[in-house]
Amino acid sequence: MKKIYLFLGLSLMLTSCSDNMETLNNDDKNPSVVPASTLFTSAERTLSDQMINSNVNRNIFRLLSQQWTETTYTDESNYDFVTRKISDNHWNELYAGVLADLYKAKEYVTAETIPANDPAFAEKTAIKNNKLAQIDILIVYTYQVLVDTFGDIPYTQALLGNANYLPKYDKAIDIYKDLITRISNDVNLMDSTYAGFDSADVMYHGNMDSWMYFANSIKLKLGVNLLASGQESTIATNAITSAINDGLITSNADNAKVPYMSAVPNTNPIFNDLVNSGRHDFVVTNVVVDKMLPLNDPRFLIYTNGNPDGGIVGESNSFSGSTQVGDKIQEPDFSGTLLDAAEVEFLLAEAAERGVAAAGSAETHYNNAILASMDDWGVSAIDAAAYLAQPAVAYSTAAGTWQQKIGEQAWLGLYNRGFEAWTSYRRLNYPALVAPPTADAAAEGLVPVRMQYPIREQTLNPTNYNAAATAIGGDKLTTRLFWDAN
Repeated sequence: MKKIYLFLGLSLMLTSCSDNMETLNNDDKNPSVVPASTLFTSAERTLSDQMINSNVNRNIFRLLSQQWTETTYTDESNYDFVTRKISDNHWNELYAGVLADLYKAKEYVTAETIPANDPAFAEKTAIKNNKLAQIDILIVYTYQVLVDTFGDIPYTQALLGNANYLPKYDKAIDIYKDLITRISNDVNLMDSTYAGFDSADVMYHGNMDSWMYFANSIKLKLGVNLLASGQESTIATNAITSAINDGLITSNADNAKVPYMSAVPNTNPIFNDLVNSGRHDFVVTNVVVDKMLPLNDPRFLIYTNGNPDGGIVGESNSFSGSTQVGDKIQEPDFSGTLLDAAEVEFLLAEAAERGVAAAGSAETHYNNAILASMDDWGVSAIDAAAYLAQPAVAYSTAAGTWQQKIGEQAWLGLYNRGFEAWTSYRRLNYPALVAPPTADAAAEGLVPVRMQYPIREQTLNPTNYNAAATAIGGDKLTTRLFWDAN
């Protein structure tokens, strides 16, 4: 077959070279313009890769939320994030990876022209609008992650290229308010009668109803964080209320998950780090074990290998002698979750407790959240109901304030989603995590509540970096974000 192709290729080249001299310098393997669909797929995949990664060079949020800890090399469990330039890597993956692809995809889709006399003008316009909405929804999601990591960040002047290589930092709360406006516009722009990106959309395959639920669920999360800040309560309440009214992810069938495959290079990053690498760098913490075992949590044998000896945060831990990560999570085709029904239901429970009338009953959403988590992890309905019926779990009898009840169960439900577990912990202060005594001095004896700005920003954009550091109260691991008010 290769010989046939070679012969045909030589024949064509010899007979028509004079017609194609102008294209000889074109590099077909590296086109100057990448289709918007390819950029969109790349952005979805890069975003998922970054959010679920377990490589300590890129993602240390399972360590920050104390779901996992380390075995031999314990720098990151002790909050040394500078040696590996983790902030730089996280920042770059989201700005130069995800957002750069999305901005370019938006540019290309926006530039597409549809003649007014095209018989399919209405349909093509709706598809174009859906694509623009899909792109912007992921942009909003990514900016929220950046704000929730660092606080004030480049936003209005971000990714301007030659126009401005040294962007100013916008206030986190102002970004939040604009993200709420943007996501509302995205919801209004979508028309579920038509697809958007279809085969290029590896998450929802162009199902715009699912994208609608995803967008509203992001809006809910923005609203709950903003409400927790004690500022702009009207904007926050309206965002939550409209998100509820327009439809949320309330079924695991609509979870925002990015699939992976069983063969390299399209395998889950966790598989790459924990299995394919042959390394044994992580174990599950005693914090997780000590929360789950007394409650007879049926997810324990899925989250872990069942060993009851959890690793101690900040210390060297024996891999073989400690609780290991469960097999399901290490499968090469295990999906990456960006947002799911359990998280949405916990947010609704919190919104109800914070006084949002449209949220309804906190207890109902708390129950729904736990049941959704159990179902998503493959726990039977009977076992899930038995778990929920325990006095130590049931909302009316579980110990503590509503913050403790929701916070501890949300933290368990967000297992393996380290970033959101860390966010939930920061907002609700539960579970009561304690920094290891060997923690880096930069942590000041506390579990960090933000990441420090990248070293590259400090070096190359010092004026704007210094202004931002001053504005937030210091570029420290202990500086609280605007919504971390309690």
